[in-house]
Amino acid sequence: MREKVEAVLSKIRPALGGTSVSLVDVSNGVVRVEISVSSCAAGVSKEMAVELLEEELEEEVPEVKEVVAV
Repeated sequence: MREKVEAVLSKIRPALGGTSVSLVDVSNGVVRVEISVSSCAAGVSKEMAVELLEEELEEEVPEVKEVVAV
């Protein structure tokens, strides 16, 4: 499942602007990501990034139940 999640993250990263997302862990349907919002570039907020990731992951990887920013 980790590979599927990585593929979705790669697909969605351009839409996040200056916001950086790194996969930390995937277990029991919970995806943990580290999100860094750039103060210089126009990116999305941490909360918006989690929402976007959750929507995309739940659609493309049905095993995902939740996305958590750590």
